[in-house]
Amino acid sequence: MDIKKIGVVGSGVMGSGIAQLAAQSGCTVVMQDVADEFVKNGLGSIEKFLAKGIERGKVTEGQKNEVLSRIRGTTRIEDLKDANFIIEAVFEDLKVKQEVFEKIDGLVAPEVILCTNTSSISITEIASATKRPHKVAGMHFFNPAQLMKLVEVIRGYHTSDETIGTVIDLAKRMNKEPVEVKNDSPGFIVNRIMMPHFIEAIRIVEEGIATVEDVDKAVKLGLNYPMGPFELMDLTGNDIAHHVIEYLHNELNKELKWSPPNLLKTLIRGGRLGRKTGGGWYDY
Repeated sequence: MDIKKIGVVGSGVMGSGIAQLAAQSGCTVVMQDVADEFVKNGLGSIEKFLAKGIERGKVTEGQKNEVLSRIRGTTRIEDLKDANFIIEAVFEDLKVKQEVFEKIDGLVAPEVILCTNTSSISITEIASATKRPHKVAGMHFFNPAQLMKLVEVIRGYHTSDETIGTVIDLAKRMNKEPVEVKNDSPGFIVNRIMMPHFIEAIRIVEEGIATVEDVDKAVKLGLNYPMGPFELMDLTGNDIAHHVIEYLHNELNKELKWSPPNLLKTLIRGGRLGRKTGGGWYDY
């Protein structure tokens, strides 16, 4: 499939990053969100990211302008009707995603592939809201999408080989390294491995074994990770970590190892959701 126009649903951190990647790969992009404020913020984030690239000598002024010229922001979901590939990047909630996919399914041409950037939610369940489940797949980028090389390409139960092949080819066109998740298992690869790390890190602090700072220090120096678990949760948002952990707990037979720690629940109830939303583990 010759992909020339990509529709991105959602203009937040991930949506705007994906929109930039799509434009950099030579595609025309329509980035849609529910309010003008969100769209403007998304376009502003892309411009700031490219401006920093100019400062670092990674991007020229001409390249920045060329990328921005390929991206159009809108609040009208109808403006996605001519796209020949869709990537959804809205909040991690199954019902919200199903509503989006149902609307998009009735809008774009039957041959168009619909992808979700979900980090954990079942592709099969999201695809059930459409009449084209064989053309629905996961395309999970990592934050920041512009820099992180990995893309998880996830099969739903009905996803066709042709769809997976097209998604993998697009990921490579975006200069990413795709890995295929062959079974639609909660958490896929990275979150299935990462979330237990988060849970154990929080429990170590809960039990008074070590401080937040020393857990991060130990993981970085002992495991050679670039960031500690608490630094990473503060970056991405503790509410997101809590939401994913709860989802995995419910989907994986409510095993005790997936139970959200009380300290994380306390942090969420106190409205301390991570650095991006004002407060987190380092303000605890």
